[in-house]
Amino acid sequence: MCNLYSVTKGQQAIRELARAMQDRTGNLPPLPGIFPDYPAPIVRNHPDGRELAMARWGMPSPAFALEGKKCDPGVTNVRNTKSSHWRRWLGVESRCLVPFTSFAEHEVLPNGSRPPVWFAFDESRPLAFFAGIWTHWTSVRKVKEGETTNDLFAFLTTEPNDIVGAYHPKAMPVILTTSEEIEIWMTAPPAEALSLQRPLPNQVLRVVARGAKKDGDVAPV
Repeated sequence: MCNLYSVTKGQQAIRELARAMQDRTGNLPPLPGIFPDYPAPIVRNHPDGRELAMARWGMPSPAFALEGKKCDPGVTNVRNTKSSHWRRWLGVESRCLVPFTSFAEHEVLPNGSRPPVWFAFDESRPLAFFAGIWTHWTSVRKVKEGETTNDLFAFLTTEPNDIVGAYHPKAMPVILTTSEEIEIWMTAPPAEALSLQRPLPNQVLRVVARGAKKDGDVAPV
């Protein structure tokens, strides 16, 4: 699953592409390495128009996954949208756009190491969005923090295309590539919106870097 991505384009570019009217992120720096439970920008629907806001990466886990555990670090990738646990967040009020410029999967090498392999549309890392969901939730994310209330998010995954599947054969993020797809995800009924849960064509993505936990720490491939 995708547990590492980057967004290095500025908040103005995110607002323009998502048609966000409000910005609640303050001064948003480049984020070359976003990990689970990190705060990251999302664009969500709001009564006064779409807003750019920050949320923690990881939606609430299903009850069965929490048995015997003292905390819930969250679920970063959502695949089974038929599950009753996830269906509650498939309405337009809970959908969001997760901006990214590249994402990583781990390559398993013969020596047992798992270095990241970074994917993007091309070497310039154009801005795009994952199809995401979000919620406002009270839980114990970390034992040392105790109970906290947070805005949380995750993004959908689907079958991988051949480019991603060569490194991670089980899944890839659901990526929105056009303004029409952005509007469908943010406004359409669930059945239509979920038609976007499909792999990208092979020619759309390429490997742009290898070996670093932050995109840009090593030379491009």
